Formats: sequence, C-alpha cells, structure tokens
Amino acid sequence: MGKKDPAKGGVYPDCWHIPGGGINEGETLQQALQREIIEEVGIDISSYNPILIPEKGSGIAEKTLSSGEKVLIKMEFNRFRVDIKDKLADEIKVELNDDLMEIRWFGPDELPSVKQIPGGKEFFQKIGLIPK
Repeated sequence: MGKKDPAKGGVYPDCWHIPGGGINEGETLQQALQREIIEEVGIDISSYNPILIPEKGSGIAEKTLSSGEKVLIKMEFNRFRVDIKDKLADEIKVELNDDLMEIRWFGPDELPSVKQIPGGKEFFQKIGLIPK
C-alpha cells in the first residue's frame, strides 16, 4: 500500500491505499492498471492475470492542482486482484515513484489497524482479507 504526496496532487495523504490512478484517453482498464502499478510502485504485472473485482468504490476528496488551486474531485475505484504466486512479498522489488511518498507491504493481520482511505477497510472485509 502507499501514501500519496499532497505536494504532487495526491489525495488522502495521511492514509494508506492500494496503488492506482486514472484512466488515460484510449486506455482499457487493464492497460491503465498495468501503467499505474509500474508508475507508482515499479512492479510489472503484465505477465499476471489481473481479475476485476465487480464491486466498485467511490470517493470525494480535495486535490491541490500544480497551479495551487484546490478542487473537489469525485473518484470511482475499479479494483483488481493480482496474484503473484511465484514470489514472496519481500522478493518483489518496489520503487517509490510518481505521487507516492511512502510504500509498505501489509499482511491481513495488520490491515484492521492501518489508517486507510475511506472505504478501504470495508473493501478488505468484503473480499474476506479481514474479518467484519
């Protein structure tokens, strides 16, 4: 999970979140997923089979543009599951890139106590990673 850098336009800077971002014009969801994961954490997931999770999330947050202007943005979250079964988490090289200022792996036992974006814990409960 990562924490966004508010100086680079990140939202919810004091919360942990799953890496992700916007879809560029002409991109499919899968292409956007691969690009965002490489941009934010440096992991190439192109050889894996991401599975789209049917339930979408949403959020509203204030974002500071590069001009300094503050705007309210509405977001829709398409979430994927990417199983990397051929490596352990500590074998996967991650890099701080793009708008993240901190990244960290969390185990399911840690997720209930981690400060996450609104709806983050509920999402992990719905997919069964943490108890309700």
